[in-house]
Amino acid sequence: MSIQPLIIYINNYISLSDKDIALLEDKLFIRKYLKGQYIVQQGDVCKYSCYVLEGCTKTFYLDKEGQEHILMFSIEDWWSSDIGSFITQSPADFNVQCLENTEVVVFAEDIIEELYEKIPALERFFRKIIEKAFVASQKRIVRNFSLTAKEQYLFFREQYPLIEQRIPQYMIASYLGITKEFLSKIKSQLIQEQ
Repeated sequence: MSIQPLIIYINNYISLSDKDIALLEDKLFIRKYLKGQYIVQQGDVCKYSCYVLEGCTKTFYLDKEGQEHILMFSIEDWWSSDIGSFITQSPADFNVQCLENTEVVVFAEDIIEELYEKIPALERFFRKIIEKAFVASQKRIVRNFSLTAKEQYLFFREQYPLIEQRIPQYMIASYLGITKEFLSKIKSQLIQEQ
C-alpha cells in the first residue's frame, strides 16, 4: 500500500506540489499493526501521529479500577494517536489499540518540524484538522450533557454507520458512557418502535 490516500486527503485542505509529495514519500513510512497491538500506551510518550490507511483503532483511558473509557474510534481516512502526548512529548493519557489488523502512515515526532519547514502549508493543514477535532470534541461533550443515551446512540449510528458494524457492542456502550445491557435495552426499544 502507498501513501496515496493520505496525499488525496491532504490535497482536500492544501495544494501539494510534486516536490512536496516526493518529500512526504521520502520522510513518511507505512507501519502495519496486528489486531490487539498498541500504537501508544497510557504513560508512554506518543512518538507518532498516524493516518489510518486500513483497519480500525480505539482510543481509550483505563481508570484505576481497570475500567475502559473509550473516547474515539478511527477507521480509514481518520487520524489515530494521543495528540496531546504527541504535541507536548509528555506521557500519554490514552491508549490507542488496534481492533483489526491496521495499516497507518506514520508522521514521526522527530521529523514533523522538518516537514513544516520544507512544506510550510503542512503546518496550516495540521492546524485545520486539529481545529476540526477540537470542535468535534466540544460538540461531543455538549451531546453528553444534553442528549439522552438513546439520542446519543442514534447520533452515533447516524454519524458513524461504518464503525458500528466493525466493533463489539460493549465498546459502543463504553463510548456512549452506558452499560452494554442498557445499550441492548435501547436497541430493543428501537426495534419495537419500527
